[in-house]
Amino acid sequence: MRRILKGVLTGVLLAFALFLAGAAHAQSSSAEITQLRLERTDEGVLLSAAVRFELPTVIDDALAKGIPMFFVAEAVVFRDRWYWYDKQVASEARHMRLSYQPLTRRWRLVVSPTAIGNSGGALGQSFDTREDAMAAIQRVSHWKIAEPGEIDTDARYNVDFRFRLDISQLPRPFQIGAVGQADWNINATRNQRLSVESGK
Repeated sequence: MRRILKGVLTGVLLAFALFLAGAAHAQSSSAEITQLRLERTDEGVLLSAAVRFELPTVIDDALAKGIPMFFVAEAVVFRDRWYWYDKQVASEARHMRLSYQPLTRRWRLVVSPTAIGNSGGALGQSFDTREDAMAAIQRVSHWKIAEPGEIDTDARYNVDFRFRLDISQLPRPFQIGAVGQADWNINATRNQRLSVESGK
């Protein structure tokens, strides 16, 4: 009996280890934040960034069939506190909806500070090529992530910047199929110190 229990326990532990290995593989990111610049200005804190990634074939195929893809850039500003966890003082998000229009053979990108959804009512920008549309998604320029009144000149801050593919807005069948699949895991995160000096 003890031998049987030991064998069962060994099998369970092996299965759990394989599950963790699979999960770690699924969490591997194909995206990289290649540039991140933070500036203190009279207008507030501005963020500029560049993200590098390639769209997997499965996502390209979905776009070609008229399924829009949703990307999110998020920035959170934390104030240093030596006596406790850093305090969040500001946060902003950029929601981007990329879609292909077969009739016109053009790409459409909608950008909004809130979730866009699948409705076509929001204003956006059209591009002749997928490369041009992707370049607009992968680069953020002078994005205000904090107001002047939220930042003290004599305090120290750091910023968490994250870019990801938001599968939660995909049609339900795609959400189910994307779970645990590395091709759908476009995700990159970077933390950077906000310089005390302006324009740095």
